[in-house]
Amino acid sequence: QVHLVESGGGLVQPGGSLRLSCAASGSIVNTNAMAWYRQAPGKQREFVAAINNGDNTMYAGSVKGRFTISNDTAKNTVYLQMNSLNQEDAAAYYCNAGRMGRDTYLPSSYWGQGTQVTVSS
Repeated sequence: QVHLVESGGGLVQPGGSLRLSCAASGSIVNTNAMAWYRQAPGKQREFVAAINNGDNTMYAGSVKGRFTISNDTAKNTVYLQMNSLNQEDAAAYYCNAGRMGRDTYLPSSYWGQGTQVTVSS
């Protein structure tokens, strides 16, 4: 049984920053990476960033240069540092455990419950 718990969401002003956390527990098999996705109301869930066991990273173009994904293997926790937030970043953010190849990330069925990010002045 895999358990992913996100935290760190909240209300932030445009231009502000937030750091999301995803704590993983349980036995995660057939995965080599963790990722963040987000879903805004009325939109499909979209990929944001991923990091694999070798600390290689991938980013969506819309967040590259503003967001940074990292992990703390000792704590089984993945982080998403989000800077220069704008209203297009407002969404529910979800953590996923999956597989990352050279140019792709394949999500698994392991999802957290999500954490809400609201960007408003």
